[in-house]
Amino acid sequence: MNAALRILTWLLALALVALPVVAVVNGWIGADRWPLSKLRVQGELARVDAAQLQAAVLPHARRGFFAVRLEDAKRAVEQLPWVERADVRKRWPDVLEVRITEHKPFARWGDDKLLSEHGRLFPMPKELTGLDLPQLGGPESQVQEVTALYNESRQLFAPMGLDVTTLVMDARGSWSLLLGNGTQVVVGRADARPRLGRFARMLPQLLATQAQPLVRADLRYTNGFALSWGEAPKAPPPAATPTPLPAPIAVAGRLPQGIT
Repeated sequence: MNAALRILTWLLALALVALPVVAVVNGWIGADRWPLSKLRVQGELARVDAAQLQAAVLPHARRGFFAVRLEDAKRAVEQLPWVERADVRKRWPDVLEVRITEHKPFARWGDDKLLSEHGRLFPMPKELTGLDLPQLGGPESQVQEVTALYNESRQLFAPMGLDVTTLVMDARGSWSLLLGNGTQVVVGRADARPRLGRFARMLPQLLATQAQPLVRADLRYTNGFALSWGEAPKAPPPAATPTPLPAPIAVAGRLPQGIT
């Protein structure tokens, strides 16, 4: 009798241990008994829309603490505009925690994309079509190479007070760039870095010998450059009596509020 009682007790204990596991697998331990009632969002958010974030998370949170699928919720959040990376966790007893990293624009890419500071491409939002950013371009598989040459080019021309506003690799792998003073530089495919370095070293001397602005420089030569010079800028006409400028108008605006 004692042996039978011990066996029965052991079977009951085993059932109590196994039951919650089966319940979680079947999904019926959910919002009714262990609801996720709080959403906690972390990250420096400026552009992620709070309502869109809540709508993306809600269908997953409704499953409850034990049945929520964190990877599914993570993928849903990462589909939202401006979300570069997301991490979703649950905190006992009723908290769903979402940590978000927003895209921070570094440059334009092509006609309809932006490149983030972490080197990721994302669609250009309509509200940023007029944003003042450098223009980069090339095959999407060459994002790292394009970014690297852009950063190196900026360092080469910065001592002359010139910025690189555009740098593009075409489909054949040929490089070209545009300087802040309007000079177009055709680099070519081979030896892009040595050619740019040689041109940057000689550019101050080249500009000092000419009154005309440098319009185009073709670096695809072994022993020199092909340079195109424009017309010298005309002297401005005599100034008329200046008209007083209107007082500046202060404009206040707010970015969309994120979730804190």
